[in-house]
Amino acid sequence: MTSPDQSPLVVYRGSGKTGAFVWSPFVTKLEARLRFAGVPYKVGTGSPASAPRGKIPYVEIGSAGEQLGDSALIIQRLVDDGTATDLNARLSPAQRAHDLAIRALLEDKVYFYTAREKWCDNYAIMRAGALAAVPWPAQWLVGLLAHRGVARTLDGQGAGRLTDDEVAAAKAEVWEGVDALLGEARRAGAGDGAPFWVLGGAGPTEADATVFGFVAGSLVCEAAPTTAKIVRSYPVVVEYAERIHQKFFPDYEKWD
Repeated sequence: MTSPDQSPLVVYRGSGKTGAFVWSPFVTKLEARLRFAGVPYKVGTGSPASAPRGKIPYVEIGSAGEQLGDSALIIQRLVDDGTATDLNARLSPAQRAHDLAIRALLEDKVYFYTAREKWCDNYAIMRAGALAAVPWPAQWLVGLLAHRGVARTLDGQGAGRLTDDEVAAAKAEVWEGVDALLGEARRAGAGDGAPFWVLGGAGPTEADATVFGFVAGSLVCEAAPTTAKIVRSYPVVVEYAERIHQKFFPDYEKWD
């Protein structure tokens, strides 16, 4: 339950479009996590410039309007204060490690491969989509600064130093692994159209919020066509996302 001094929770998504998924996997991760736990929230636009940690998503919580940034830290805070249930409470230590590894695989590897595709390979499309609310002259400048910042980050992280073929192979390897996990989970899970979960259990864990966020983000982001093609090549991965969409996001437009 959400206590009176913590409601409403506002999720700032960096996009003014409502009733639809945004391109950021971390925004959808956070929204999915809230919906898995039945936590009500509203959405706002916001921007990195106004975010407490300089990035989307961030939230505003409580009557005092406290702002929190970073999806993982937001979720942990909501669990700690009792607003959201701990989805991993029932897991064994080994299962928790497995859950953490899945999240890291996507958030610390795939994210950077996809950021390269968005901001380097398809810069103009990414700029137009990510900065749609920014007037054109400022959009050009902000986009250029964002591109340079991402390029520096990718160079330091390592993804920027790989060849195109090496990045393509790395992305394919990760999504093949995700497909294998979800294929096994589907065989062990619900056969009645209900969602199945990446660890094969009866309900979602933290990893499911991340996996769904990255799958949905890949399917809707026009600036990452190569990643979208890879994801769509795995029917079980798409089915996983479609079942979660149907149950938890019936009010949102679905990807084509």
